[in-house]
Amino acid sequence: MANILVVDDEHGIRDLLWEILNDEGHQVELAENAAQARSARVRERPDLVLLDIWMPDTDGVTLLKEWSASGLLNMPVIMMSGHATIDTAVEATKIGALAFLEKPITMQKLLKAVEQGLTRGNLRKAAQPEVPSKELVLAESVDASAQALANGVEAGPQPNQSFLLDKPLREARDEFEKAYFEYHLARENGSMTRVAEKTGLERTHLYRKLKQLGVDLTRGKRQAA
Repeated sequence: MANILVVDDEHGIRDLLWEILNDEGHQVELAENAAQARSARVRERPDLVLLDIWMPDTDGVTLLKEWSASGLLNMPVIMMSGHATIDTAVEATKIGALAFLEKPITMQKLLKAVEQGLTRGNLRKAAQPEVPSKELVLAESVDASAQALANGVEAGPQPNQSFLLDKPLREARDEFEKAYFEYHLARENGSMTRVAEKTGLERTHLYRKLKQLGVDLTRGKRQAA
């Protein structure tokens, strides 16, 4: 199972790709624009990114250049578009994109490209293990303090956060995400709308995420009462 980030401004395409990849056993994160993609890239450290070229705020090629220039293009990226020219596809490949998928994307082509991308990514990681970035270290520190606040404890060093260190990455990440969302639910008195705004997720995807993690959706409301 891999962590895959899907970046596309079309709601229907995001949902379709989520359904297909989730059925294959992958954990799928969704972003509708470049701003959300940047946050997810730091927060989730995806194993693979499916990136749409044409988006309203920043196009996919520009975001790809940004990641490449800042040293963040250390995961396979597959570009997607229904209107891109051959020149655009070639440009994206030169920047560092692994492949290009033309919309509408068939399930067979999608799964084949994803499989090849994950294989390439695993080979890259085996050859050169990734060192945790400063952004990730900062995020872990901030969210450890946030969890302490949610439990009514004064923020400070968290020596018992061993679940981030001594378990398989996927299991530790799930526990971290569960604590993260429980904190925001408690802080926003169980309001899914406000939690969605705070975390940068759509309500539908947020609900799926909470259900997947086994988060008690009534916890924040009980604490507020």
